[in-house]
Amino acid sequence: MTIVVNLPDDVGRELSTREGDLSRLALESMALEGYRSRTLSEEQVRRMLGLDSRWDVHAFLKRHGVYLNYSFDEFNEDAVNNPGR
Repeated sequence: MTIVVNLPDDVGRELSTREGDLSRLALESMALEGYRSRTLSEEQVRRMLGLDSRWDVHAFLKRHGVYLNYSFDEFNEDAVNNPGR
């Protein structure tokens, strides 16, 4: 899907100067907010951003100060299924 965003020229220039590729910035911002709000899964974020692995997603989220959506129940399940790790 293609999305078009209209920005005032001066705002676009300022953002582009400070942030670089505005298309990538918008895509990453949508991915971050989608993950924060639990609208998007890790896998969806990975595919959206063209990342190679879930570890790349974790690194991306960490760089942006976003915690993993990992519940206590998931933690307990992992501990039971992967003892000694």
